[in-house]
Amino acid sequence: MWFRRDLRLADNPALQALLDNGHTPVPVYIHDEPDPDWPLGSASAWWLHHSLLSLRDSLRQRGSKLLVVSGESLRILLRLVDSTGATGVYWNRCYEPALIERDKGIRKALGEKGIETCSYSGLLLREPWQHLKKDGTPYRVFTPFWKALSGSGPSRAVIEPAGRLAAVRVDTPCTVQEVEALDLLPAVDWDRSFYEHWEPGEDGAWNTLNGFTDNAALDYTSSRDIPAEPATSCLSAHLHFGEISPVQVWDFMHHWASISTDNGAYAAAEAFLRQIGWREFSHHLLYHFPDTTLHPLDARFEHFPWRSDYGAELVRWQKGRTGIPMVDAGMRQLWATGYMHNRVRMIVASFLTKNLLIPWQEGARWFWDTLVDADLANNTAGWQWTAGCGADAAPYFRVFNPVLQGERFDKQGQYVRHWVPELAKLPDKYIHRPWTADATVLAGAGIRQGLDYPEPLVDLPASRKAALQAWESVKQGSRIQLR
Repeated sequence: MWFRRDLRLADNPALQALLDNGHTPVPVYIHDEPDPDWPLGSASAWWLHHSLLSLRDSLRQRGSKLLVVSGESLRILLRLVDSTGATGVYWNRCYEPALIERDKGIRKALGEKGIETCSYSGLLLREPWQHLKKDGTPYRVFTPFWKALSGSGPSRAVIEPAGRLAAVRVDTPCTVQEVEALDLLPAVDWDRSFYEHWEPGEDGAWNTLNGFTDNAALDYTSSRDIPAEPATSCLSAHLHFGEISPVQVWDFMHHWASISTDNGAYAAAEAFLRQIGWREFSHHLLYHFPDTTLHPLDARFEHFPWRSDYGAELVRWQKGRTGIPMVDAGMRQLWATGYMHNRVRMIVASFLTKNLLIPWQEGARWFWDTLVDADLANNTAGWQWTAGCGADAAPYFRVFNPVLQGERFDKQGQYVRHWVPELAKLPDKYIHRPWTADATVLAGAGIRQGLDYPEPLVDLPASRKAALQAWESVKQGSRIQLR
């Protein structure tokens, strides 16, 4: 049983099929990174470490064990098959381009040696080749994609967790490691506050989902865009690592709505599952358009005149020192917790790509390294959507104004005051635009202008105008150089 992006025992189609076919599972996790463009990010590595510990403990409780090995997957699988006498290898499918190609090679090589390979759907609600338009082509717009998906639902039912498993006794030439030997934890303790916010693992996923339905789900439609409120599920990392499946979430939310005494439960469940639909849409897009991890889906953006000399501005954005409070709050939340509220993700991404004219790939790489829920499909689709070059993209001229967004979704500045404490004493009127406050107001808030908090990195109206001019140049087939 080759564990990959399915670090759970319940609702695990590959594991259940292995057991149903009368086999004894030899659980193995292989630490292998076949995509040189997107090696495991630092925050994701932290999560993976703790998720593997959780899976190891769950297998031990059921009488089994997890073999942990580093190296090239095919070589290790061949050695394990040889040493165990296994007749087959079972896994749940992944959909990233490099992993698809790797798995094709493994299937071919094992098949040539008479080893059965069995793969299953454990990551998505429906397979990308199952959910197509009537003409057989993939969806590129979310609304019809979701309409069809919400009508059909998942392609399978939830599978109950496996009971006690047979003990694993393997004499293998592979170097079997402990999880700790993978060295996934960061060398410096920048992750120290992660422990306050997250509980990786299958139990943690269910605690998170239950906490969401107990405390926030009924207010989801009205509160999910307010970053200071604990109104979102925070399930994204659990879903990415497969500690819980979208089929389980789908089933659980429908059951929760059916037993709720609140008339708004069905609407709340629908609104939340729509976000699960966005995750699904992103994975389907990546499967059908694998080049989009580095290239825009809208080919016109291959000629977009991004700035080329932006190193200093990129660093200020990464460190939350842009002088735009809502942007800085989001970037600091990201650094401290490995997470950023979805509304704020759109704000900081719009600022980077449209106000600073820095290529979206730079933002995608930073998120990839610093998000505990870094997911290639979601990351790619989100950045391309905000930059205006992806599927179902907002028109390019829709530029998120971080001041207006802050005044709408963080009216009293609670989010900014928490993550940008140097502005905490500013009156509400100035919390999202401190550069408009006079010296007296700043002094009263204990702020030395330009010293305690930076001046804005760009003029928002002027930078918006420059972005629109750049877009016009692309539409007209010309190209201008911006510095």
